[in-house]
Amino acid sequence: MSLRIGAVVLLSLLSVSAISAGLGAAAEYAGHAGKGKALYVNLCIRCHGAEGKGNGAMTFTPPVADLTAPAAQNKLDATLLKTIHDGRKNTAMGAWKFVLTEEEMRDVAAYLRVLGTGANRTFP
Repeated sequence: MSLRIGAVVLLSLLSVSAISAGLGAAAEYAGHAGKGKALYVNLCIRCHGAEGKGNGAMTFTPPVADLTAPAAQNKLDATLLKTIHDGRKNTAMGAWKFVLTEEEMRDVAAYLRVLGTGANRTFP
């Protein structure tokens, strides 16, 4: 019985440790929406529009993604980052890995989440 309790305690400690490590990684993963807005305005607005609805000055076939729509907002952060990094095949969405750093891509992804709320915020 003592061995069993020891194993349960050990597994519990390992679980807490893993969860804590995951939370730290998630915090590192988060971007700065204010910086992301500046990048968005300079790089993304032409296609995705000021509100992110895909109604920018340039039009494409297939149409540009509406970044405020559930189809975009329900994606995992990792999926958004992969799309920014690698682009999307058979669309006008090019790879930004040649232009943006990993941190800048996280910042843009953070701003995309703000667009999804419909908030028109000013950032510090």
